[in-house]
Amino acid sequence: MRIFVTGASGWLGSAVVPELLDAGHQVIGLARSDASAASLSAAGAEVVRGTIDDLDLLRDAAAASDGVIHLAFKHDIAFTGDFKGAAEADRRAVDTFGDALAGTDRPFVLAAGLVGLAPGRVATEQDMPTIDGSPISIRSATALAALALASRGVRSSVVRLSPTCHGEGDNGFMATLVSLARTTGVSGYIGGDTGRWPAVHRLDAARLFRLAVEQAPAGSVLHGAAEEGVSIRDIAEVIGRHLDVPVVSVAPEDAEEHFAWLSAFLGLDSSASSSLTRALLDWEPTHPDLLTDLDKGHYFHTPGSAV
Repeated sequence: MRIFVTGASGWLGSAVVPELLDAGHQVIGLARSDASAASLSAAGAEVVRGTIDDLDLLRDAAAASDGVIHLAFKHDIAFTGDFKGAAEADRRAVDTFGDALAGTDRPFVLAAGLVGLAPGRVATEQDMPTIDGSPISIRSATALAALALASRGVRSSVVRLSPTCHGEGDNGFMATLVSLARTTGVSGYIGGDTGRWPAVHRLDAARLFRLAVEQAPAGSVLHGAAEEGVSIRDIAEVIGRHLDVPVVSVAPEDAEEHFAWLSAFLGLDSSASSSLTRALLDWEPTHPDLLTDLDKGHYFHTPGSAV
């Protein structure tokens, strides 16, 4: 298959691209910089220069492909005050892909999220997000719109990803918690032992995206969760041990001051199952779980330190 991938040089995309190439597919990657273009070319992918705002380019690239995997999202503006703008740009891109693929029965795979899907219980692939008009729910509505493309002759699927797709080189939530512990001198978690996140190694997630573009039936919801729920307290304890700092419970009323923007996520019980996904696509994660990965130590290397 000839597969167009947005976000192809990002943290997840840089694992998805070789996964696709190793399986014999051709990959056309969207690159918005010279560095991204160079890394994609070095990996063996074709390069299309542009951004997800270039809607005509997206339409043409999708029309010339056998399928699309959409990983790109404007994280740079989403987490610096304009999540709404990032979510709206994402929706425009998805609508553009839908128009280009309508009536072709070609696959379209969208990356979405698992955090907050069913707080307080284990979420399943059958759970649907609540659309309440908030900026975050704009992105949820985009995922629902992607699933609805099945009625327009698109083999669409949505991969809901764990909040941490971990592995060496990860600069996301786990790296942020490590940096915070270094800065504050303590490794914290909120309140009691209630916060839990699903987790998946990025190489296992990459395999799931390949299986989705190859096999997922139209309208499929897939969960990229190798572990249902990892305790935030357990994460804090591994970080504390490696940095030799105290592990402390931060009172909920002090969480925002201590964790800043992370406080909105760390107290959530967002456990999620992937049982239906595993059965549907014969997906079986094989890479290290989150705590094992943390214990390997690569999250604790500082620039210039020995590996």
